Amino acid sequence: MRNPLADKVVDIKPSGIRKFFDIVSEMQDAISLGVGEPDFDTPWHIRDEGIYSLEKGRTFYTSNAGLKDLRQEICNTIRRKQGVSYDWQHEVLVTVGGSEAIDIGLRAMCNPGDEVLIPQPSYVSYEPCAILAGATPVIIDLKAENEFRLTAEELEAAITDKTKVLILPFPNNPTGAIMEKSDLEAIAKVIEEHDIFVMSDEIYSELTYKEKHVSIVSLPGMKERTIYINGFSKAYAMTGWRLGYCCGPAAIIQQMTKIHQFAIMCAPTTSQYAAVEALKNGDPDIEEMRTAYNQRRRFLMNAFREMGLECFEPYGAFYVFPCIKEFGMTSEEFATRFLEEEKVAAVPGTAFGDSGEGYLRISYAYSLEKLKTAIGRLGHFVEKLRAEQKNK
Repeated sequence: MRNPLADKVVDIKPSGIRKFFDIVSEMQDAISLGVGEPDFDTPWHIRDEGIYSLEKGRTFYTSNAGLKDLRQEICNTIRRKQGVSYDWQHEVLVTVGGSEAIDIGLRAMCNPGDEVLIPQPSYVSYEPCAILAGATPVIIDLKAENEFRLTAEELEAAITDKTKVLILPFPNNPTGAIMEKSDLEAIAKVIEEHDIFVMSDEIYSELTYKEKHVSIVSLPGMKERTIYINGFSKAYAMTGWRLGYCCGPAAIIQQMTKIHQFAIMCAPTTSQYAAVEALKNGDPDIEEMRTAYNQRRRFLMNAFREMGLECFEPYGAFYVFPCIKEFGMTSEEFATRFLEEEKVAAVPGTAFGDSGEGYLRISYAYSLEKLKTAIGRLGHFVEKLRAEQKNK
């Protein structure tokens, strides 16, 4: 029998995140600090709207692009928060999570040989999606000394005559880095000069702890060349509802909708009804969760200072990215030993690209009590490693 598998799929490495959690699930008293998922329940008024839609028998397909009410509310929200207007009929598509928007956006925009710029460390799906779209991923290594922000110089150096799309993953998973308005203005000049398009993944836009998040679509000339991606998983603790959306130029959204209608049909109907309620009345829930995350973030940064562990201060998402280079181990070795010896799972930085080597992703989407226990174990582990180094 001939090989039934496609080479480009076989050649994609599996996600480096899952391995550790498979082990944790079998380990007694283990604590996981690895999952990128809020520890809050979906707010009751949002769940209630989903339940009500089921009780009313609203279980049919919606239009391919999504419920009219939801698309209108998405436009209202972006106008309110970013001062940017989209046409709900032609410039908005409701997707199965933000991840689907990344996938079909790249498929709609890329021809074979087109280059997609991917700043790393970043979310694990960008590179595989670019490959599956027939494009060539080009990695830009972000640096700790720049607080893992993308600089205009780094962007300029990576652009060639084949560059088509820049993925902009901020606020960032795994580093927690943000891009402020001045950072975005600097790269916007380069983007316009070279006539490239942007896919801005802003799924963590509501979870920032410095100034209010600024989207690149709010800058002059950027809305016309940007696919703006967001969703409900992180801001409203709706990961299992599988709902996201994208906004962009009508010509691109039209082609994305074409792929979506053939591959998916429409996003889950119940989730869409619940999402309308989230956008209309969910701001207080976001504020409550953001306050809790910020308290945990400050606790972790203080704990790292006390144990002398280097970590730049992140102002977005719900991750910290401490540096473990002092121990002379790879990220994978450190994470494996930490799990085996202290029963705490964290994700090696290399799961998010080679430039994550020497770092560890720790999520603070966990209760303060659980974080205190886990960080106590980390402190013990760090002391043990430093003692080992002294005795060498």
